Amino acid sequence: MRTFRFLPAYAPAFAAALLAAPMMATPLHTASAQFSVGLSITVAPPELPVYEQPPLPAPGYLWTPGYWAYGDAGYYWVPGTWVEPPAVGLLWTPGYWGWNDGVYAFNAGYWGPHVGFYGGINYGFGYGGFGYEGGEWRNGAFAYNAAVNRFGNVHVTNVYTRNVTVNNVTHVSFNGPHGGVSARPTAQEAAFAREPHTPPTAIQTQHVHLAAQNKALLASANHGNPPIAATARPAVFSGPGVVPARGHPGTAPAAAPRPGAAMAPRPGSAMAPRPGTAMTAHPGTATAPHPGYAGAPHTAYPGALHTSAPTTRPAYHPAPHVASAAPRPAYTPHPAVEPRPVVAHPVAPPHPVAPPRPAPHPAGAPEKHPG
Repeated sequence: MRTFRFLPAYAPAFAAALLAAPMMATPLHTASAQFSVGLSITVAPPELPVYEQPPLPAPGYLWTPGYWAYGDAGYYWVPGTWVEPPAVGLLWTPGYWGWNDGVYAFNAGYWGPHVGFYGGINYGFGYGGFGYEGGEWRNGAFAYNAAVNRFGNVHVTNVYTRNVTVNNVTHVSFNGPHGGVSARPTAQEAAFAREPHTPPTAIQTQHVHLAAQNKALLASANHGNPPIAATARPAVFSGPGVVPARGHPGTAPAAAPRPGAAMAPRPGSAMAPRPGTAMTAHPGTATAPHPGYAGAPHTAYPGALHTSAPTTRPAYHPAPHVASAAPRPAYTPHPAVEPRPVVAHPVAPPHPVAPPRPAPHPAGAPEKHPG
């Protein structure tokens, strides 16, 4: 089911945008009611993929998270990307899918002085479901939260660090019943909805248009793991700034955890260290695991140490004795050797014994003569 609705304020601009990208919004809240073109369907969007945030291309760019859009061939992924705002002081409110009167309708994103309601969807990288904690405007310049954003080799002077905790750790991509997020606008977000808003820029519209033409980004083709999950610059879908989804075939195993990722591990992931290896964290490193994953941002604990589990040596199992294939030959004794004849040798006669000598006379005794 499709319903296209043109509103007077932005009808010409969004008629052109509709031709470029067949997905705009049926408004669920007044935040997007000023400039939305409606498209509603009866099938829920897929879960948000897990991906790394590309490094900041240059100071002044703001992060806009990826989302599932809908076209003639079904849902397709619009990669997250860094975008220059249309004016100083403006922030991006992401679009979101919501359940409304039996259909799923998309509420278009917009620029405004504050971040409004975006369905409570946890897009990650500072968009944890309410507001934006990835940065803020300070004296006409945008300051970045180093705990959330990746800078790569770009030198950024306006930087601060503020740890962010997000309790809504989920991949759900829509608001409403039947498995969706049950968030509702706060009083402050309702007030932000009444502020003047600016529609997506021309480069953002081109970005969506290119995504709609890329068949590899169709959910029916990538099964929820788009090969282009995020880009460093809008409408640039090739080159070193392109990041695939974590589960896309051919992606390298998860390297460093991306800022803004969730703390919860994926089912089946091995969290225990290998026996004998140490899990020592360097000061200031993030302690959590998926790259636009819509999860809680990392919290850095400087100097935290993770001790390794005690090493367990495997039990020794002797190899079973295997009998030789061929039996050994029976032992055959050698023939007995006849003994040599014994030769008798004559016994030599004993030597004669010398006769004993007479005993000597005692000295000094006078000789007696007969007289």
